[in-house]
Amino acid sequence: MLLQRLNEYADRLTGVLPPEYYRPKQIHWVLDIAPDGTTATLQDVRVTAKNRDQAHIQPVPYVQRSGTRVPPYLLVDTAEFVLGLPKADKDQPATDTAREEATRRHAAYRDLALQWADSGKGSEAARALRSYFAHGGPSLLQVPDEVQAKDTVAVMVGTRWLHQEASAQQTWADTVRVRKGGSDDRKGLCLVCGQEGALLATIPEPVKKGAIPTTGGSNEGQLVSINKSAQGRGGVKQLANTPICHRCGGRAMAVLNHLLASATHSRRFRDHGALVWWTREEADDDALSLLFDDAPDPDDVAHLIDTLHTQPTPHAAQRVQDNDFHALTLGLNNARIVVRDWIDIPLTELQATVAAWYEDHGVYDGWKNTTRYVPLWLMALCCGRWDGQRYAKDSAPHGLEADLITSALRHTPPPARALPLLLQRIHADQHIDTPRIALLRLILNRSSNPEDHVMPTLDRDSHDPAYLCGRLFAVLEDVQTTALPNLNTTLRDKYLRTAATAPNATLTNLRMGANAHFKRLRRDNRPAAVRLERRLGEIVGLFTDDFPRHLTPVQQGRFVIGYEHERAERWAAIRRAQEAKQAAKDEQAEPAS
Repeated sequence: MLLQRLNEYADRLTGVLPPEYYRPKQIHWVLDIAPDGTTATLQDVRVTAKNRDQAHIQPVPYVQRSGTRVPPYLLVDTAEFVLGLPKADKDQPATDTAREEATRRHAAYRDLALQWADSGKGSEAARALRSYFAHGGPSLLQVPDEVQAKDTVAVMVGTRWLHQEASAQQTWADTVRVRKGGSDDRKGLCLVCGQEGALLATIPEPVKKGAIPTTGGSNEGQLVSINKSAQGRGGVKQLANTPICHRCGGRAMAVLNHLLASATHSRRFRDHGALVWWTREEADDDALSLLFDDAPDPDDVAHLIDTLHTQPTPHAAQRVQDNDFHALTLGLNNARIVVRDWIDIPLTELQATVAAWYEDHGVYDGWKNTTRYVPLWLMALCCGRWDGQRYAKDSAPHGLEADLITSALRHTPPPARALPLLLQRIHADQHIDTPRIALLRLILNRSSNPEDHVMPTLDRDSHDPAYLCGRLFAVLEDVQTTALPNLNTTLRDKYLRTAATAPNATLTNLRMGANAHFKRLRRDNRPAAVRLERRLGEIVGLFTDDFPRHLTPVQQGRFVIGYEHERAERWAAIRRAQEAKQAAKDEQAEPAS
């Protein structure tokens, strides 16, 4: 199914994908051969690190090769193959073994290049190449000392790149089919396209090195790789039990590399792994742009959520695009790609899951009277350490961002480890902000127990003890800061952890300690004292029993939500009072009619 979807997408990329078994690569030197082939020069097209954007990058022949006697690429290869330049350590002469291997590799390169030139498909450029080798090849050149054996060298005649010749592309494709088809030249039914044809022995093109971030050593990766008898069915290695034709195998890997290199169809995780996605039919915009937006637009999110709850009219339903969304989460283990998740759903279902994601975590801002939405990467990072100004770089738990993406795309709960990790950081940092509240709301709203679900704003009718304890703690903190506005350390800084884990003892002591604050407020700010006493009495009156002695992790989460809801309601009340005061002033300022 996965390879089929990749091949279907390849049909939409005609003219975008490189030729078969070609891959974009930086060229360092150009072997410029004269039209008659009797002379040649070596041109330096390297760039400095500061000018990487000016690097000379082209699709060139490529296929995975390994071992000690590796075969050549057609026309574009390293200087060891193209020029016969042996490998040598820094400031050390090349060994006899290195010279022998460079000679062998150049001979193989020359034979493959002449195979194309002599095939009858060659142009005037091919005749120039034959003449170049007939006149001595690299012996015609003055190779600069700065040329290294690993540098990539491309061949040009006049203004024509030889590897761009249509005949060269065909010759290279035929060469790869021979190399990767196996010694028995198997034919059979391809599992991907369902057509009879020549089958691959191994997948010819790997995922480009570095395309999938990994915490280990970076390497090229194969999507299908069976090189040990223990891995294959019946002890059979390679693709004997996984019949894939040349066309499907090459196109699938070309599309996968294209997606991984796309800024609008891939997401690289901060620790390791990557996500790629595409749609079956061409869509108007990026399917996941809103999910990965660093600053989600509240209006766009509100519109998306509204569509989640609005039943479309029959006319509107007929206009819904019949499209599918595909997403692939990948990791890398040594030289093998790990498929961590595969999603194949209608595009309309994706839109509903993204809408539900935002609805489940939106945080009400009482001061601005709006709902704030948090970028997905920040929800993962908020489980990291808060250094007083921002979340410390690379402190987020390993793999949490990928887990949250799975939760978003599959409309499933976040991983079980998210709640204890988040509570641990809240207690350690005494820091509660919008990203942490958003993640906490998401965890609770996607719990399998409906009693864990929380409202987006203050729930005045809730009798949940944990939620009420959080509200009560917020009011007690308000009492303290109102009575002593210049304090450097608040109740939250000193007692948040104990109040959220063992509220009975902590809240009882804090209530008794609040009496001194109320005494001060009655003397200096009686309206505030009346307001806070009434608020405190309302919350205490909602308890049906004593304060709980201990709270479970889920109850601690509800404690924090209650605390935040009470604070948001306080700011909303201040805002409403200021608006009413300003409205009264404006009314008085209006001239009499």
